[in-house]
Amino acid sequence: MTTATLETRKTRTALLAFGGALAMLGLGYAAVPLYELFCQVTGFGGTTQRASESEAATAERLGAAAGGRTISVRFDASTARDVPWSFRPEQPTDTVTIGQRDMAIYLATNNSDQPITGTATFNVEPEQAGAYFNKIQCFCFTEQTLQPGEQVRMPVLYFVDPKALDDPNMDGVEQITLSYTFHRAIESVD
Repeated sequence: MTTATLETRKTRTALLAFGGALAMLGLGYAAVPLYELFCQVTGFGGTTQRASESEAATAERLGAAAGGRTISVRFDASTARDVPWSFRPEQPTDTVTIGQRDMAIYLATNNSDQPITGTATFNVEPEQAGAYFNKIQCFCFTEQTLQPGEQVRMPVLYFVDPKALDDPNMDGVEQITLSYTFHRAIESVD
């Protein structure tokens, strides 16, 4: 083997290794957004669906045709350790008619002496219910800034899709839990 051929093979191997490392780095950065997109589309991992008013209206018509069946919804709230807020649902449980829009209210109070901006993450249990729990309006879609001592009421407008009644994986599900956790928002750098 000539020196030129050996150098060419070494260069090719080095470029392939560098390209592989670069691809792995890119996949590492893309993994979180791709996973979130997958969860939002499929409801995997208890991720709720985001619905429009027209989708809610369609669900109400389907729900009415389903005979007014109900399901219990439990509301859960917590904060990350670095968020000095009190955060809780106004009402811990509610019985809702499947397909009908309903509203839950969460209360948040900033217990610190400085403004705090938070953002909420959420999930639904059991996991299979995530595909059928639709939020029309939610405080979790935007960052929330609370001034020192400020208390706010934060509504969640939602419905449970009547398609849940046709899913055998939902057989025996009598209660859905909607959980929120507030985290401190990442400060933007100007």
